[in-house]
Amino acid sequence: MSRSPSAFVVFAIIFAGVSVLGFAASRWGSGDRKSLEEWGLAGRGFGTIVSWFLLGGDLYTAYTFVALPAFLYGAGAIGFFAVPYTTLAYIFFFVVVTRFWVVARNRGYITLADFIRDRYGDRRLEVAVALTCVAAALPYVALQLVGMQAVLTQFGAGSQLVGGSALFVAFAIVAAYTYICGLRGPALVAFVKDSLMYVTIVAAVLIIPAKLGGWGHIFSAAGVALARHVPPGALLVPPNMYFAYGTLALGSASTLFMYPHSITSALSAKSRQVIARNAVFLPLYSIMLAMLALMGYCALAAGIHLDAKHTSLAVPLLLESLFPGWLTGVAFAAIVTGALVPAAVMAIGSANLFASNVLAEFTQERPPGETHHAKLLCLAVLAAALVLVLTVPVPFAINFQLLGGAWMMQIFPVAAMGLYTRWFNPHALLAGWACGIAATTAMAVASGFKATFALGGSGLVGYIGFYGFVLNLAVATGLTLLLRATGSPHGVDRTVPADYA
Repeated sequence: MSRSPSAFVVFAIIFAGVSVLGFAASRWGSGDRKSLEEWGLAGRGFGTIVSWFLLGGDLYTAYTFVALPAFLYGAGAIGFFAVPYTTLAYIFFFVVVTRFWVVARNRGYITLADFIRDRYGDRRLEVAVALTCVAAALPYVALQLVGMQAVLTQFGAGSQLVGGSALFVAFAIVAAYTYICGLRGPALVAFVKDSLMYVTIVAAVLIIPAKLGGWGHIFSAAGVALARHVPPGALLVPPNMYFAYGTLALGSASTLFMYPHSITSALSAKSRQVIARNAVFLPLYSIMLAMLALMGYCALAAGIHLDAKHTSLAVPLLLESLFPGWLTGVAFAAIVTGALVPAAVMAIGSANLFASNVLAEFTQERPPGETHHAKLLCLAVLAAALVLVLTVPVPFAINFQLLGGAWMMQIFPVAAMGLYTRWFNPHALLAGWACGIAATTAMAVASGFKATFALGGSGLVGYIGFYGFVLNLAVATGLTLLLRATGSPHGVDRTVPADYA
């Protein structure tokens, strides 16, 4: 157990309260629970405040608390790509997601793949997008479980057995209330989750630098420690990594709001104005993100020594060593609830996709059958993510999310560009998608599941998703020109201009 009994007591009380709150959400709202729109989108009725907390709960997760500081702890300044990435993402959110919300509301879409089906009239492209989103969400859900595991292991005195058992318990609780309550469960818990995050961040900024001798000493000590790493890290991004930094930021920003959980949260909003307001104010979270990222440097300055396989423990160990016991309990509760909310929404969004865009074609079922399938698939997604965490070793937990993001970049021409143009041939888009997915996966395997790859072995280092996207777009463009020249069928667009108004 953690060295401070008070930390465990505070953590247990908060976690129990959050669990009860999650199940209490079953009484929130009066919609038909057998409807997939009610279970998966909360009846599309959330206002600005609820959407603020839900979107914040989705986007600022265990990635924020655990994986990003761990990335800086292990690799240095390259990890700061997340700060410009989350800022740029809201431009995409304001411009693209608001347009998607309009057409989705007008045509009753529940998922992104519903739009693909009508826009291109191609069943294969619809399934490709649905399966890509589900596959990309799995490592993102796994990242949340990594965050839980990093905290729960501390309460087991470092025992992987005790920490693993606690992880199973936490997994069972989130799976149960998600199955019962649908999107309303994580939406209600998000209020507590964000409040805990604010308390933890403010406390960390006030307490930790003061105890470590100030930011000047922190940066100096972190720079010395990073130089000793293998491979060495640095406080500033080296020139040979500029392109990698830029493509990581730009690529991640362009995909963040196409993930199943982002689309699910956006479609639960009751109006376009709710989406627009949140696009304006949610960037405030990026300030918090920058502060938390610096905790990776603080862990280095505090003399916390971890090998590459256990960097996810950097922040939990830092908080435990410098916070008073009760505040450690609050911080650990913030990390775990910061994983519960997005894990639940990600599982719901993935289940919606699989039930609506893959299974529905074969089962021909509609509510309540479709909703029942979505609930079961939600549990399956969470279980698959748990297996991924326990069986697939990666140097930094953030690589889980970056690999998923690289896959998501390959649907950008189909989805984001498809909202503005119908120029591309669906067959060409499918071929481009296949080439992009294959190239991205091959680069990930060749680099040991790192997010960056050097072309030609020692050439330009860039984000694997970006390289895959360039190939994808080139194939889709070239084939579209060829198919147009030969007069090949262009597919049927069932949407009309009024749908986008």
